[in-house]
Amino acid sequence: MNSPAPTRARISIIGAGPGGLTCARILQRRGITVTVYERDPGPDARNQGGTLDLHADNGQIALREAGLLDEFFALARPEGQEMRQMDPTGTITSHQVPQPDELFKPEIDRGQLRRLLLDSVQPGTVQWGRGLDKISGPADGPRRLHFTDGTSVETDLVIGADGASSRVRPAVSPAVPGYTGVSFLEAWFTDVDNRHPDIAELVGQGSAHAADGERALFAQRNSGNHIRVYIIQRVPVDWIGASGLTTEDTDGIRALLLGEYAHWSPRMRRMITENDGPYVDRPIFALPVPHTWEHNPTVTLLGDAAHLMPPLGVGVNLAMLDAGELALALANAATVADAVRTYEKTMLARSIETARALEGRAEDLLSAEVPDFGGDDAQPQGPGTE
Repeated sequence: MNSPAPTRARISIIGAGPGGLTCARILQRRGITVTVYERDPGPDARNQGGTLDLHADNGQIALREAGLLDEFFALARPEGQEMRQMDPTGTITSHQVPQPDELFKPEIDRGQLRRLLLDSVQPGTVQWGRGLDKISGPADGPRRLHFTDGTSVETDLVIGADGASSRVRPAVSPAVPGYTGVSFLEAWFTDVDNRHPDIAELVGQGSAHAADGERALFAQRNSGNHIRVYIIQRVPVDWIGASGLTTEDTDGIRALLLGEYAHWSPRMRRMITENDGPYVDRPIFALPVPHTWEHNPTVTLLGDAAHLMPPLGVGVNLAMLDAGELALALANAATVADAVRTYEKTMLARSIETARALEGRAEDLLSAEVPDFGGDDAQPQGPGTE
């Protein structure tokens, strides 16, 4: 089959996270029709995760191409660039405070970013409740998408923007993410200035990190007077079940954690004991390095589906940069196949370089030494959906 021109192609994006929606928005601005298929039943079906920083040299580039940079800055929190490094007693050992006009990597809640992008695409672009089951059809197309609800559609290009557990990835690569040995346990704190003033003071307006070499706490201020704390440990992936507990056993997990953090100060342990609601288990996975695949004219990947890495500040930024570059490649190419080849040449080289730099870096979050959190590739952020 001859590859169609992008303006005549049926383009399907799997996943309505920041990467997929950014790609859809830019394609539509360039006059290209696209449909986004999302497994969630609706935009408010689940929490989208914590806060993230969008960098001027990647995530913000994509938002500029999407025509949404001003709207982003209206929602973003430049003060969220503050970073405190502490020891287990709560003593600040390093403190980065942004300048009042610093906009290199302001913070925004993942949910706010997704809503901004959702509101920017044409009505009906996202089809909710359409979880992908499998892809069939010849490599040169057309492809058929089979959904978990029993329906199917034919398409000329499948863009996998469906994150770590991508159902699109097997169409081009046999790679599966592996456990890094480091796990996050997420704790939520609401109305912090009133209900948890000591924790609010400890964390400040941005992020705070403390570690002792085996375990760590990483806290992030979110909008709406919320804080999320990530309890970081080097543990087996099934450590909760192996301890005879379930994720719903908040009291049991808390008691276990208090034993692990017994030598930390009472003030720091409040980030373990005073959370509002249950913990969320978030083991950290990463794709093998390097991860690449043979060119396929009808399927490609972006973001975590293509290059899942430890959550050190590059995930959503790279997903959105990927999305922008893929959309522009489609807008400027004679055929879909040409666009995919052009996009992957740049994206794969960049992702391999970044993945090699971050390979094993999840361990840095446990280091009692001050990690290099100042660089663009080393700012930690909580895991979330793509």
